[in-house]
This record gives sequence, C-alpha cells and structure tokens, in this order.
Amino acid sequence: MFPKITLYRLIVLFLLPFPCVVSSTTHACSLRSAVGDKKVNNLTMMMESAPDPLRMNDGSEVTSVTVWRTQRRKELLDLFTREMYGQSPGRPRKMTFHVFDIDSNALGGLATRKQITISFTGEPTGPHMDLLIYTPNRVKGPVPTILGLNFWGNHAIHSDPGIRISSRWMESGDNNPYVDLSGVKDHRATEACRGINASQWPVERILARGYAVATAYRGDLDPDTADGYKDSVRALYPQLHARGDNFSTIAAWAWGLSRAMDYLTTDRRIAAKHVAVFGWSRLGKAALWAGATDPRFAMVISNESGAGGAKLFRRGVGENIRRLNTVFPHWYCSNFRKYNDLDTTLPFDQHMMLALIAPRPLYIASAAQDTGADPEGEFEAARAVEPVYRLFGVTGLPTETWPPVNHSVQGGIGYHVRSGRHDVTDFDWTQYLAFADTHLAPRRPQPRSSEP
Repeated sequence: MFPKITLYRLIVLFLLPFPCVVSSTTHACSLRSAVGDKKVNNLTMMMESAPDPLRMNDGSEVTSVTVWRTQRRKELLDLFTREMYGQSPGRPRKMTFHVFDIDSNALGGLATRKQITISFTGEPTGPHMDLLIYTPNRVKGPVPTILGLNFWGNHAIHSDPGIRISSRWMESGDNNPYVDLSGVKDHRATEACRGINASQWPVERILARGYAVATAYRGDLDPDTADGYKDSVRALYPQLHARGDNFSTIAAWAWGLSRAMDYLTTDRRIAAKHVAVFGWSRLGKAALWAGATDPRFAMVISNESGAGGAKLFRRGVGENIRRLNTVFPHWYCSNFRKYNDLDTTLPFDQHMMLALIAPRPLYIASAAQDTGADPEGEFEAARAVEPVYRLFGVTGLPTETWPPVNHSVQGGIGYHVRSGRHDVTDFDWTQYLAFADTHLAPRRPQPRSSEP
C-alpha cells in the first residue's frame, strides 16, 4: 500500500525538478547515475505517495475481489470519466452491420478477408466505420483476434488490392517519419497509399500464429483536430458536448473499438472471448481506455502510449498535462484542464486507470529514445498496479526493477523497453505474440509456425 502524503512532503515534491536521461545503448536510463542519489530518493518518495488504487474514497481498504468489483472499480471508472476522458454513450440503438466484401482466398490463400460497414445510425449514408478483418484459413473454428485502430486507413496496413481505400480526410505532407504520404492528394488517399503502414502491421506473421487481425481507420471516428467536432462521431451526441465531462476524442476512439467488438461478437470465425485490443501512441491511449471501460476485451496491448496513457504524471518527466491540453485540447474532456501544471500533485494517476483492466492480461511497451513518453514512468505505472492483480490472485509484473533494453518480462502484466524511437517494430510484435500465446489463445493446439 502507498502511505498518505503529508502537506510538507507535497510542497517539497512540487518544487523539485525531475529530469531523466534515456539511453538507447545502455539500460534505458540508469536513474541513479543519471540524476544522482538525492533526486532518486525524491522520485522514490513521490512514487510512495502515489494514490492507492486499493483505497476507497472514504479511506477504507479494499480487501476482497467483491468489494473491488462492486464498489472500488466503479469509483475509479467514475473518477476517470468525470475528470479526464469524459462521458461516452453506449451502443447506438439503430446501429447496423453490412458485410460488403468476403474473399476466402485473400493474401494468396492464407486468409479470408472480410470488410464490414458499421453504420452508427443505421442509415447507409450516415456516420459509419469500415472494419477490415483477416482470419487465418489454416485454423478451423473461431480464432483469437487482435483488434486495433490504424492511423492512415485500412488500405495502408497492407498492399492487398481488395481493401477498400478510405474516402475520409487524410493527413498529408512530406515530413512524416513513419509513412510516405506523397500518395495523398487533396487530403484523400489514392492507390499509391496501399501498404504504406504495413511495417507496423505484420498481417501475415500474425495470421501464421493463428490469430485474426481486425482494424478500422481512426478518421472514421474522429478527424483528430481541435475543430473536428462536427466531423466526429461525437457530434451524434450533442448532449455530451457543452459540459466539463464532454465526450472526448480519446473516448470516441475507445468507443469505436467497442463498436467493432459489437460486430466481432456476431462473427462465427471470431472467438469473441479471446479478443485483444491494441494501440500505438495516441491510439494506445485509446486502447487502454477501451480496455478499462469494456471488459469484453480479454487482453490489452499499449505500445508507447505515454502521457495520458500508461505513464505516470506524478514523476514530472516527459510530456505533461499542460502540453496535452494545449496542443491536443480535444483529446480529453474539459475538466482535465484544471490539472494543468499539477502533474506531480494529481489526486489520481494512470496506474489507477490501468487497474480497471485487472485481472485481464495487460502489456505495456516503451522505446528507449521515446523520452516524451517517459519509458520508466510507463514501467512504474505497471509496477504500481501490481497490488490490484495480487488481489485477484494473479501475478502482475514479475519484477520490481526496470528491465534492460530489449528484454521482455511477462506475468499477468508484460513490459519491455526496446532500443530505438517511437514506432511499432518486429521486436514489439514478437513480445505481443508470445504474450498472446500465453494469455489470449484458447486452450487448444496452435498451428506450427517458423515465427518466433
């Protein structure tokens, strides 16, 4: 348990700076050598004063799974909904599914491709999201699935000519470090955009391990601009707009993931109780919130979600609340702005949001050069949620020390910090698939594969 913070300690900690140096060539920041013993002790004090996820609002201790499920979980869900992510609507009453493409010989016979339009109002020309699914042909019966939103359209994750090219607004420019957007014309995708993001989505590799892949374009849900409300699914719910706990963009993406899950539960090829939700960067933030709010997701994978995702704010390292609310004012609800410059004194922190996922398997990954995401802060959040997993009799994170670069630790919670920059790499997927083999796949023999 975490001891209560004293007023004196609060004042001292608030005034202290907290630098952190992250190296890609050695351990991803030897905190003691980087900042010195005194500041290490200050950081330790701050972590010890972190709010206890197993302490009820009235100060009583959560000592049973029943109390957690019936009382404490609701307290935390209400807290993060009200103060950070905002209110989200439920499943639309008139939502419909239209399967517009099935190819049982996709990818040279490796997979069956299915494309579904999810119409949120039931109207063919109304707000909708296109869901792309590949299921492995070599595996019979329902299969476990990895679901995630993508950044640049379904057509971008693979060069498969059968994927419908998105007609939505698309970002463009010559300086994107992850994809070649030269094929985007007048903010619309063209044939030249097929497969530009395939390096982050190793579809064949995932299929070969016996998993289905499901994805949808984030822009189908929200354009991710400060003035994009009218073009967002948020506009379907005006009653949730002009208020402090307004329906935010991160929440809208998470809501869309739940709507994709609504469809997956109807598909006979999908093992609906074995669906993992995955996300990278800002979409990693959304994946975490989707996992926190929707218990149907059997596993959650956060790839470098950073501030407002898996990292702890209270360390005072990396991207802070003011920057989130200034550069991306639409990501979180208006109430979150009152915490600008209060990162180190928040009455809550992200480990408490992660606790909403317990006891389901959770994987958090960092990159050594991604200093804004505070890799060690992501690890510390995983470590701080360990008591909640233990409450369920589950081993969470199987280490108390930050692991070396390119070394994965896996219990009920998995973690690694890899060398390199902010990205999704083959190393990341190697760890996720190994974690999924342990926690996500139904208990049946998996197809043999040469993949690690």
